[in-house]
This record gives sequence, structure tokens and C-alpha cells, in this order.
Amino acid sequence: MQSLKELYKIGNGPSSSHTMGPKRATEIFKNKHPDATKFKIILYGSLALTGKGHLTDYIIRKTLEGYETEIEFNKEYKCEVHPNTFDIFAFKNNEQIGYWRVYSVGGGTFQVDGKKEIDIPNIYMEESFDEIKKYCIEHNCDLYEYVYKVEGESINQFLEEIWESMQSTIRKGLTTGGFIHGKLNLDRRAKKLFEKKIENEDSAIRQNRLLSAYAYATSEENASGGIIVTAPTCGASGVLPAVLFYMKEKYSFCDEKIVRALAVAGVIGNVIKTNASISGAECGCQAEIGTACSMAAAAVTYLLGGSIERIENSAEIAMEHHLGLTCDPIYGYVQIPCIERNAIAAMRALESSNLVMMLDKERKVSFDIVVETMYETGKDLQSHYRETSEGGLAKKYCRNKYYNTDLKD
Repeated sequence: MQSLKELYKIGNGPSSSHTMGPKRATEIFKNKHPDATKFKIILYGSLALTGKGHLTDYIIRKTLEGYETEIEFNKEYKCEVHPNTFDIFAFKNNEQIGYWRVYSVGGGTFQVDGKKEIDIPNIYMEESFDEIKKYCIEHNCDLYEYVYKVEGESINQFLEEIWESMQSTIRKGLTTGGFIHGKLNLDRRAKKLFEKKIENEDSAIRQNRLLSAYAYATSEENASGGIIVTAPTCGASGVLPAVLFYMKEKYSFCDEKIVRALAVAGVIGNVIKTNASISGAECGCQAEIGTACSMAAAAVTYLLGGSIERIENSAEIAMEHHLGLTCDPIYGYVQIPCIERNAIAAMRALESSNLVMMLDKERKVSFDIVVETMYETGKDLQSHYRETSEGGLAKKYCRNKYYNTDLKD
């Protein structure tokens, strides 16, 4: 498995696979061809089908500012390796001097066909949760201590920066009103949720209102192209920060404890990223929101003093009940149903952990099994349910004239 520094990334939304990944790859390719006078990019699969709504062409043009840039959307060709594929060419005086085929595999990470030297190295020897659990039991260490042993103490400072960025995004989202850019003309709701006065509000309603407000805050910042942390992706970036922000407020946990919870959540996200996928284009929204919910549930269970077995169980439950979740963003925007899903997943993460803390330790399904199941389920989903906006809610919404009378192409 790779470093947690490759899982948690600070950057601009709205999509880790459609903007952050292509931006990073384009930047490196550009720097490797300083003599180039022109670049050509051909987007395939989900990058072509939802690239406009996800700002793929915008971020590439911005990255190649000052150069002649040609971008082509090829919606017909389907790459067998990964649905988020693009070709990038470099030219000097109309003569091709460079070429990469890039796979944007999710979470801002990319791979280049035939360029193993660019691949990010693995630093963890263990790859499955069973292997990690065995290591922790044998070495009598917690999950966060396992992370520190492998990555070194510097990971603590990195996670502190990640936590500070998450909090900053929530605070900004809670104080920002208005509408989110795009033809959906979507109203920002985080501030309203946070400030809403509910008569006779009980603790359960308050909990859900605040969790939703925090999740909306980050997700609306993401949809607006603001600064967020991939956790594990941009589209699912609101879940983990919302849960941690709420837990800190409710129980007065110190930042050091929250940072350790981030390390625990990172282990869960890394296992899924390694053995399955965190890409909506590859495995549907279960790979994004499902993973975020698992990460958040594990973090909560750690904060509540749960054992490694209970941490695993809460992550398993959170993912199990997202199996089959489709990725069908309307108009290709990371807005509907994405923002709302972050709020629902934040609430579900807390309930998954609470359930585990009430149950005995006996269970039938391991986390590794549910991760494998999620991956197989994602591969079985038809392509129009995997971030192409060709089916599901995206298709039905666009065909419904009643709801679209005020929208123009």
C-alpha cells in the first residue's frame, strides 16, 4: 500500500479523478517537455462524458496556460484498463515529441501506461486488513501506531495539516451563502442548516442537523471548486471531516486524538484503494461514498475506545450498506445527488459505529470480504451507472420537462 500522503490530498474540487489527477499528470508531462509549443489531449470514457461538468477541460487548459492547447472529447472509445483515460501529446513545430496514455484512477492518483518509474511506490508490506490486524496484534500496537511505525513520525505533522485544512473548509462553508455555479442553480444550504432554529430540538435531531451542515459545508465548497481534502475523493470529501468535526465538538477531543483517528481512517481507505477502487467511474458511488463512510465509521469507533475488531466491524457495516450505489451525477456536476449523499453517509457512519459498540464481537463478514464484494459489484454495474451521467438519476432528471423548465443548455 502507498503512503497516506497519496490518499489525503489538499486541492481544489470538484473531482479528484477528473481535475486533480489530470492536473497532476499534465503538469508533470509539461515539465518533461520544456521545448513543446503545443499540446493535444484526447479524453475518453467518463472523462469525456462528464468532463465538462467536472471541469476537466478547464483545469487542463489552466495547467497548460501559455501554450496552444487542443482538447478532444472522444465519447465512443472505451478503454479496457480504466474508464478515466486520456492521451496527451506534446508537439514542437508540429512534430510530435512526446506522448503519454494516462489513467486517472481516483483520489487524484494517476498511472502512466508503460512508465513504471512514475508509479508511486508502496511503503506498507501489508495489503489486506487481516494482514494489518495480525501485525498489530503481534506487535501489540494500535492502528494509528502501525501507521506511525511504517511512515515515521513525519506523518503526524502531515495529518495535522490535513485536519487543519478540513476544519478550515467546514468553517468557510458554514459562512458562505448564495448559489453554486452551474445550470442547476443549486442553493447553498450548509449555512442555513447550521443556523436553523428548531423548536424543541432533541439531541438526535441536533446531531443529524449538525452532521449534515458540516458535510454540506465541505461538499458545497468542493462543488464550487474550493479547497478540500480528498477523503478519499473530492466527491466524497464531506463525510469524514463532518464526522470528526462533530465528534470533536461533542466530546471535546483534542486535536492529537483526532489526528490519530485520521490515521485509522486512512488505513481503511488505503485497504480499499489497494484491493478494490475509490473511483466512481470504475465502481460507482459505492467506491467513493461507501469508502468515505467506512473511513468515518472506523474513526468514530477508535475515538469511542473500540478495539481493532470493532473498528473493522464498523468499517465493514458502513461499506456493506452502500453496496451497489450508483454514480449518476446530473449534468456531470458534483452536486446532485453528491452533496446530499455526503450528509447521509456522515449520519450513517455514526450509526454504524454506535451499532457496533452495542453488539457483541461475534460477526460473520470480514472487512476484506466486503471490500472484495464491492469491487466485484462495481465491475458488474453497467457503464451508465458509473460516472457517465448516461443513466439513473442523471438520465431521468434530464428527461423530465417539469423539473427542467428553467434550465437551458
